[in-house]
Amino acid sequence: MPIDIKKDSLQLALKKLKARESVMHQLEAIASLGSWEVDLKTMTSTWSDESYKIYGIKKGTPVGLNTFYSLLLPQYLEDAQKLLTKAIKGKELSRFNCQIKRPDGAIRDLLINGRVIEDAISLKLIGTTQDVTELSTIKKEAQELSELLEHSSNEIYIINSQTLEYLYVNKGACKALGYSKNELMKKTIKNINPYMTKYQINIIKKKLIHDNTVLNRTIHQRKDGTQYHVQSYIYKLSFQGKDAVVVFDTDISEIIALEDEHRKQRKLIEYQAYHDPLTNLPNRVLFQDRLQQAIAHSKRNDEKFALLFIDLDQFKKINDSLGHPIGDKVLIETANRFQQLVREEDTLSRLGGDEFTIILKNIKDEKNTATAAQKLINSMKKSIEIAHHQLHISASIGISIYPDDTDSQEDLIKFADTAMYKAKDEGRNNFQFYSIEMTKNAVKKVIMENNLRIAIEEQQFQVYYQPQYDAKKEKMVGMEALVRWNHPHVGMISPMEFIPIAEENGLIIAIDEIVMQEAMKQFSKWYKAGLYPGKLALNLSMKQLAHNHFMTYLKKTMKACNFDPLWLELEITEGQMMQNPEQSIKKLQKLSKLGIEIAIDDFGTGYSSLSYLKKLPLHKLKIDQSFIRDIPKDSDDVAITKAIIAIAKSLNLKLLAEGVETQEQKEFIVEHECNFIQGYFYSRPINSDDMEALLKKQNQ
Repeated sequence: MPIDIKKDSLQLALKKLKARESVMHQLEAIASLGSWEVDLKTMTSTWSDESYKIYGIKKGTPVGLNTFYSLLLPQYLEDAQKLLTKAIKGKELSRFNCQIKRPDGAIRDLLINGRVIEDAISLKLIGTTQDVTELSTIKKEAQELSELLEHSSNEIYIINSQTLEYLYVNKGACKALGYSKNELMKKTIKNINPYMTKYQINIIKKKLIHDNTVLNRTIHQRKDGTQYHVQSYIYKLSFQGKDAVVVFDTDISEIIALEDEHRKQRKLIEYQAYHDPLTNLPNRVLFQDRLQQAIAHSKRNDEKFALLFIDLDQFKKINDSLGHPIGDKVLIETANRFQQLVREEDTLSRLGGDEFTIILKNIKDEKNTATAAQKLINSMKKSIEIAHHQLHISASIGISIYPDDTDSQEDLIKFADTAMYKAKDEGRNNFQFYSIEMTKNAVKKVIMENNLRIAIEEQQFQVYYQPQYDAKKEKMVGMEALVRWNHPHVGMISPMEFIPIAEENGLIIAIDEIVMQEAMKQFSKWYKAGLYPGKLALNLSMKQLAHNHFMTYLKKTMKACNFDPLWLELEITEGQMMQNPEQSIKKLQKLSKLGIEIAIDDFGTGYSSLSYLKKLPLHKLKIDQSFIRDIPKDSDDVAITKAIIAIAKSLNLKLLAEGVETQEQKEFIVEHECNFIQGYFYSRPINSDDMEALLKKQNQ
């Protein structure tokens, strides 16, 4: 059978054509690219499958130019028609970007390319349509992002990782640094980061190897030389085919300033927490810490150290009389003087008030400590001049030794404090080392104070009376009320044991009020019974007199007891009165206006000024028994007693001699015109029953 070569060749060609057509369809689908042609004579169109898909029209639907025009968004119609006319004339269709609205309502971005083909038979327009919606979206977003980066207030840089040159800088960077874009692009990061070292750059590079993001703080230098702090966020990326980093910098100068301020405030708060605000010395908290460290250090190195507890003598008088501002300056000057004497390794602290402590490290023996303590005492010998006042102040120092006295932190403080009070008892202006005997006395003192508080609550106090006589007439003219403590278990406790403690801790006010109330009540009974006991002399402490409610309490008590103010004589010691004479004068004048007489007790033992004596509303001076005890044998006591009598006469004051026990003493006193006497010569202090019996006997 003959072979038809032409037919086989034609079939083969058709197969190849179909295969090529299939490949073309696949390529169009992959590229989202549709092909089409338009017969410009018949105006009929042929679309590929992908074109139908792009335009959203069912495959096989008859289409033409009008189909295309109907899908175009209105703003593109006129341009499309013009381009077609131009293509027909020029035989070529230029690129045409447009948007269509598909039948399903979707808006798509298209890129159309075409060309006119003309031969003897036909005139055709062929071309392609590509759906570039996704690409347009990406370009739009990229443009928006580019605008955002360019106009961001942050500084944004893209930097070549190798050369450190700028590949891109935004307007925010130019504005912050004061450079134009051209100027900045010619520089490297080293030009605007003056403190960025090669080492730091390498550290950042190493971090970027393991992490795409690095956070860093640096300092930028502007064109004018000024500097500011920035926070950098650094990201690794590829840019223009180069290894690069993008840097987002934020000016954090205000944050840095706030951090610096907070840091200063924190340091200040920490400093204030551990230092005394007045003297800038370590306070009690820091002292406790340093003491703990000293114990640990000395224990580890087998060393000794001394703890000095210092209290300024009579400092309260300065505060009370001249005011706290003057007192504060005294404390500052004292701290300065002490500071000059301590070594760098020692610790000088102010615990509060006028109390200071010193930790003397690594002492060899007590002699070293004694020398140091004496230097501190000597440093206070020079007067302190403040606001035209020349102030003289001294210090009492107590010393405990680690580990000789104790290895306990608490006991070291307690023992040094105990020794300091011993120094006070020894006359002040000295130092004392701790001894066990001191603790025994201190414990006894604490027990006494606790018992005193119980005694006040349980009314364990009794009032005794010591008569006062007119020695010429041999007649009782009054009596002094004296307190006695009748302890339920111990019995009578001497006033010499508990009065100093009561005065020290302020309990004397409550005790004086008990005595006042009881004595006034008893006196009123005696007057009502017609026994005429004369004047009631009550001891008055400055603490009681200075108390705000004293005048109110006194008036209230006199009224409650039906006690006449003319029956009362209040005694204040010379030493107490001179602590604050101006205040004493004002207070005592108020008492005198009530009809109450004022007497100075223990006269001659203090340092009164005659000018103050003239101003005080005084009625009587009481010669202290220390001057009476050895007269007429002791010539000095005789001279002092005569001088006191002369002062009383010159000031027109009554006189009373205390502690008269012998006939010789009585005769001397009377001979020198002091007629009033109080003492064992006439009577010891006696209870109210015995006094009542004495009054009845006198009135017979």
